[in-house]
Amino acid sequence: MQRFMARRVLLGSNYVRLQRCFSQAAQKDNSVPESDAVLPKMPPFNYSPPPYTGPSADEILAKRKEFLSPSLFHFYTKPLNVVDGKMQYLFDENGRRYLDAFGGIATVSCGHCHPDVIESTINQIKRVQHSTVLYLNNAIADFAQALASKMPGNLKVVFFTNSGTEANELALMIARLYTGCHDVISLRNAYHGNAAATMGATAQCIWKFNVLQSGVHHAVNPDPYRGIFGSDGEKYAKDVHDLIQFGTSGHVAAFISEAIQGVGGIVELAPGYLPAVYSTIRKAGGLCIADEVQCGFARTGSHFWGFENQGVIPDIVTMAKGIGNGIPLGAVVTTPEIAEVLTRRSYFNTFGGNPVCTAAGHAVLRVIENEKLQENALVVGSYLKQRLAALQDKYEIIGDVRGKGCMLGVELVTDRELKTPAKAETLHIMDRMKEMGVLVGKGGFYGNVFRITPPLCFTKEDADFFADVMDYTMSKM
Repeated sequence: MQRFMARRVLLGSNYVRLQRCFSQAAQKDNSVPESDAVLPKMPPFNYSPPPYTGPSADEILAKRKEFLSPSLFHFYTKPLNVVDGKMQYLFDENGRRYLDAFGGIATVSCGHCHPDVIESTINQIKRVQHSTVLYLNNAIADFAQALASKMPGNLKVVFFTNSGTEANELALMIARLYTGCHDVISLRNAYHGNAAATMGATAQCIWKFNVLQSGVHHAVNPDPYRGIFGSDGEKYAKDVHDLIQFGTSGHVAAFISEAIQGVGGIVELAPGYLPAVYSTIRKAGGLCIADEVQCGFARTGSHFWGFENQGVIPDIVTMAKGIGNGIPLGAVVTTPEIAEVLTRRSYFNTFGGNPVCTAAGHAVLRVIENEKLQENALVVGSYLKQRLAALQDKYEIIGDVRGKGCMLGVELVTDRELKTPAKAETLHIMDRMKEMGVLVGKGGFYGNVFRITPPLCFTKEDADFFADVMDYTMSKM
């Protein structure tokens, strides 16, 4: 306890000492006096937001505390009031610019307020907003065809939803109807949504809000950094086999997983894991569901879908977030044979696949292809990962650097050998980086992993600024 309190005192004193240093970086657009040129300089950007005349951050926070759910939380000691965005940047109420190194995973794939996506959305909303269920409209059909063209194998039937939670709920329901089984297997560090079935499958991610459900089984997480078998995917896969043999009737409805866990801390599944598990699941009569809500849509760079990095083809693929670049949209893609099972029930989604959202989604696909954002994610993401690996060599607090493309994680530890989570230090660095103009996410079971998931239009100059700010911040601890 004395050691812990001493570390807290040290963090507090560092915070006070650094306030003067970092306050200079808090000027608009990150400009700094010539006398303090050691501070990293944000890349130039040709956009200034219009003046903001709305309520202040304090006023919004007061309303939020009174009228919104107490379960809501916010990043940073002093919450950020974001009022404008353009491509890879966000702006606060004072017009100050921030490099958004996290929003890509939240919703935005091709950049905040991308003009092509805005134009498609506005053009559609001027004509008709809703005609999904009972009438015909080309927007939903055209986007479904374009989306199916990006899928491997016979994955070509699309169900549209409004979110990733809805998509995963529907996928699990389809699997249970198709197989006639109820048992589902997911991973212990997973995150699949916040409705009943998806919360049951979510297990022990950072929020630890697992809702117990019958028939849901959680397999050992194939984490190459913290897992018991290192990077041996086939050894982790044995646990799935054992769950089926001893925890079920020998049959399962589905196995669901992300290829790279997002909320769980940017954990890449150990090599060889998915091929081994998919084989086991199919032998038990089950379907394989790939949750691409966070790692899909070219984010990993080397492939358009995360599961392709493990060389597998799922039976069902779910997606959301980046699919609409901020527009509420999700989708489930499966084969014609599996999709047919829903004709035995009455399933429809009132707003899923509405013309406005599908017009935006189709525009996102075109932007990713036309602007070669998958290639950019690979090049810039690989470059940033190299910069972060160099910081790992420099600072003992960095225990692991991982991920692919524009989906990277940096795990902080106070002891590399014991891998002791550095949760307080993570929050401290995160706050200091915000003061210097960089926004980054966090996650992982212990809340000690930086989630670096920028819009795919991120540049090498942005990557340098990000790495330089992290370097500067850690050097002052």
